[in-house]
Amino acid sequence: MSTTSPRLPAAQDLGHGITCIDTEQQRPGLACCYLLQHGGEAALIECGTSHGVPGLLARLEQMGIAREQVRYLIPTHVHLDHAGGAGRLMRELPNAQLVAHPRGARHLIDPSKLIAGATAVYGEAAMQAIYGEILSADESRMIVADDGYRLNLAGRELVFIDSPGHARHHFSVWDAVSQGFFTGDTFGLSYRAFDGPAGPWLMPTTTPVQFEPEAWERTLDRYLSYAPQRMYLTHYGAVDEVPRLAHELRAGLIDYQHLAMSVEARGADRQPAIKQALYDWSFAELRRRRVDIPEALAREWLEFDLDLNAQGLVVWLDKQQSAQ
Repeated sequence: MSTTSPRLPAAQDLGHGITCIDTEQQRPGLACCYLLQHGGEAALIECGTSHGVPGLLARLEQMGIAREQVRYLIPTHVHLDHAGGAGRLMRELPNAQLVAHPRGARHLIDPSKLIAGATAVYGEAAMQAIYGEILSADESRMIVADDGYRLNLAGRELVFIDSPGHARHHFSVWDAVSQGFFTGDTFGLSYRAFDGPAGPWLMPTTTPVQFEPEAWERTLDRYLSYAPQRMYLTHYGAVDEVPRLAHELRAGLIDYQHLAMSVEARGADRQPAIKQALYDWSFAELRRRRVDIPEALAREWLEFDLDLNAQGLVVWLDKQQSAQ
């Protein structure tokens, strides 16, 4: 009987011992993880979903990296596109320790609330199709990384900073070797399909339920205090021109809030109206930046994210009202 080997996911060598590997969620170029290699050891930043684990392991094998060489598995936060595959990967990487934010660690040990929350958002069938089986992680193999925690990868120091705004259980990882941050979702989304003459375009990600714009502004300030040369985004790939992109992301966060409050003031059916306003804003930005992409394809690329962004803005509006 023949067996079919997992298809190798796309990978890109970014220099500095860093490889971007597509985690193959829904479509190519949507989400990635980063493999760091140094001194014969390896770390994976982000885990992808359970569906992507066989391909990721096959890519490690193709690169000549033994599973025993992977010392750390580091999801930036516990949203399932970043951490859904953590439990399954930990079963395949015998020497790895799972590094988690203090607010997120318990959800990796017992993912029942993550599963329930995602099922409430997507429905059970879609939840399984998108994320697959969510397995628990062994608490005895976990490191809880508080703000300022320093991790040693064969002499290469990784520094963890608390980075709320997108989620309270989110950290980012500073790598002095590359002069870059692994930012998860807190430096926005930037798909390569939307690159234009002016370079990459960043858009906010206001996924429910912890969008906090004031905290996000402080996180951006903290990023810039390191004078980073590049940012490694989970969605998707490495970007430079960090000060310009930070400025544009701040403007986008302000625009998102104004759009949501405008819909609220009109008394419209909020979520679909906010989603349409986000589409209009996005298409206007793409035209302004002269991005050469058909509108139908842009809509296809934006659909999933803008649906989640609209949901998150509704939650944010409700919190604003309850605080008054």
